[in-house]
This record gives sequence, structure tokens and C-alpha cells, in this order.
Amino acid sequence: MPPLQCRIFVTFTGTAKTNPDSIAMPFRCVCLSIWTLALGFACAQTVAGDWPQILGPSRNGLAPQETLSTAWPTGGPPLLWKRKIGRGYAGIAVRGERAILFYRDNRDRKDEEVIEAVHVTDGRSLWKSGIQAHFAPSIFPVEDGPLCVPLVTENRVFTFGGGGDLAALDLKNGRILWNRALYREYRSRGGSIDFGYFGAGSAPILEGNRLLVNVGGKQGTGIVAVDATTGKNIWEATDEGASYSAPVACTLAGKRHVIFVTRYHTISIDPQDGHVHFRFPFGRRGPTVNAASPILHDDLLFTTASYGVGSRLTRIHSEGAEKVWANDRGFASQYNTPILHRGYLYGTDGRADLGSASLRCIQMQTGKVMWEVADFGVAAAILADQHLLIIRADGKLILAPAKPDRFIPQAEAQVANGTVRALPALSAGRLFIRDQNQVYCYGVGAAYLQASKPAATGGGGS
Repeated sequence: MPPLQCRIFVTFTGTAKTNPDSIAMPFRCVCLSIWTLALGFACAQTVAGDWPQILGPSRNGLAPQETLSTAWPTGGPPLLWKRKIGRGYAGIAVRGERAILFYRDNRDRKDEEVIEAVHVTDGRSLWKSGIQAHFAPSIFPVEDGPLCVPLVTENRVFTFGGGGDLAALDLKNGRILWNRALYREYRSRGGSIDFGYFGAGSAPILEGNRLLVNVGGKQGTGIVAVDATTGKNIWEATDEGASYSAPVACTLAGKRHVIFVTRYHTISIDPQDGHVHFRFPFGRRGPTVNAASPILHDDLLFTTASYGVGSRLTRIHSEGAEKVWANDRGFASQYNTPILHRGYLYGTDGRADLGSASLRCIQMQTGKVMWEVADFGVAAAILADQHLLIIRADGKLILAPAKPDRFIPQAEAQVANGTVRALPALSAGRLFIRDQNQVYCYGVGAAYLQASKPAATGGGGS
């Protein structure tokens, strides 16, 4: 397929449907730097070292408070603990001493999506709650677990399950505060629910007291804002189909943007009322998905997808957005989000299902490929202490400095026994990795350079 060409940008002035009975927290965030994304109270009150949502504190894969150990023992970084986990690919979220796991399990003869808090030091269970599961995959029957990383605030946990259930829980004890079956409400077709290819997969974003969700409903319910306190709708907007990409947020020239990569578009929404600032085509019809999150830097917006779509760099301005460049030669990321560091993007190009993916570094401003490691395999990365922590799908962890001139691995180790598709998390020197059977916690911070103790076994999660 030829590279995506979008020479026309559209400034849309649609009006969202607003619920007059809902009362939302006033929007107070003033953010002039993209790298200090203020995502409501989810990040504004985050403790240093927390990993409270998908892709970390600012939803960009950066862990700015971390200091890594760059010299590993022969066997790799110390394994602090591991524990069994149920089905799904949702990554771990961390707040203080609690790591939040999200998986599907048939415990006590109940088919549930389980939200479980475990202690970060040893993996022991602190509390566990369940929500009735009803997602039935249309492609891979055994892959019926949740995909979205939980979102954790000072006192709440928000989850979006595979069947489209949006829930709020008390962080202290796991009590379910409210639960909305959004896919059942907005995606029912002729008595059945349209779950898409793999179920719900766009992790919600918290703006003030609003949870913004790419539900993918019809008749103006493509994106829904839900009151985080009550679970009631604040507004509904657009007819955008759902994707597997998580939105991000920024403020430019005094205007707040929440940017979604939906099924076929990239779109900027005003979190206050659902007004559309701009929208442009991004995606391809057929058996395809958009899954990587958009990347922001100053007034630049980078988006990428596989399936013949490629990458696009867009400049956001007061009147909308315009293309800087677009091609399929730099990145075509199937589902992992590249890492931006000092003007260069690091990530994998290619598809897991085709068995071919390379690790690349490209210059963001131009799309120029700086270096490439062929046949590297699909991988997810975190940037910390000027280094990339790269976890491949085959369970190999690689540490390398983030440099645009060449790729020089400093250390590597086999850290998971199964296939790793869940996103990693890094908090207070602890790296959390999940394969299809277990969660592993490794000490990669400088404090763990000393000799490690035997790993703890936190107990069964399935």
C-alpha cells in the first residue's frame, strides 16, 4: 500500500451531547509543556516513582524519577518476586506500595475479570475484587482477558475490561464503587454486542474528574466522558469507531487537547464539552487495528500504525493541524508505542503475526531512519536514566543507552518464560513484566546492584 497521504486537514466544529445533570470538577490544568502533561488528579498528585497508568506518569513511556543499574549480574537483574496471573494482556499499574493486576479468572466457579492489589515488595495479595466477564472473542477464543492497563489515582482504581465494562474501585480495599457496561449500552447490535476483534482496548484517560473513553458507539457516542465520582455521563461526542490506542493530552496556546487515534482517524477533543478541535484520516479499512498511542512534543504530534498505514508527523496550531510528513518507511508499529528522546524515536517496526519486526531509531522531525536492527522482534520499551529498557515478546530484556548514532546493548537477560505482550511498568527501581501465565518483578534500579535475596513467590492469581 502506498504511504498515507493526507494533504487536507479538517477543523470540525461539532457539538457534543451533554448531560445537564452531571456536575464535573472545574478544569484547572494549565500546562505549557508537553512533557508535564497534567492528566487530572491521576498525575497531579502522583508520588515520585509511581507508574499509575498506561505508559507511565505522562503516558509516554518515560520514567523521569528512576536511576538504573547499568551493570547486571551474569544471570540478569535480581528477580524480587513472581506470581501466577489469569488471562489477559493488561499491564501493571503502580501507586505507592500497591501494584494493580487486571486479569480474567474462573475462580470459585465464577467467570470474572479480576482486579487485584498486591504489595510491590513481595507480591502478596492485599485485596481482590471481581466483575462478571462476558467478552467472547471472535478470532482467538482463548485470548478473552482484559487488555487495558488500570488507571490509579490517590484513592481510586479505574478499569476498562475486555467486554467494555468501565469500573471504579476504592484503592484502599478494592470495593467496587460503580460499574458501567459501556459496550452493552452503546454497541449492542441485534441482540448481540459488537466487541470488535479483540474486545475493548483503548485505555481511558482522566481529565479533571472526567474519564474520556473511546467507546466506538453510533449516533454521537464514539467518545464518552464519564464522571469519575458517580459513573454518570457528562457528554457524548462523535461517531468515531473504537481503536486499541490510548489517548494523550496537552495544552497549546491555552487550548486543551485530548488526542485519540480512533479506528480510522486522529482526533483532538476538548475534554470540557467534547468539541472537536481537529480531525484527519489515519488508518485503513479491513482486518487492521490502530494500537500505538500518539506521541506529543511541543506542537508536534506523531502517530504510527502497521497494516500499510505507516507514520505521520503533524503540527498542531490554533486553527487545527497540518501534515509535516507521512510515509511507511520510518515506523509502522503494530501495537507498541515508540519512545521519544531528544528528538529521536525508538521502537519496533513490523508485525508480530508476520514474524518480522526490526528495532529502529528515526529522527522525529524528518522521519529519517538513523539505525536499524533487523529481525529484532516486536518489543515494548521504557526510557529511564537516559537508557532504554526493552522487553521483547520472547521474554528477553535488553538495556541500552538511547543514542541516535548506533544501538549498543549494555546488558540482556531472559526474564520471562512465556510470550510478553503486556506493557511493562517501572516504579521505584522495580520492573514489572507480565507474560501469559505470570507477573515478574525485577530490581533494575541502582539500589538493587547489591546481591539479591532469593525471589519470593507471591501466591496464585488463577
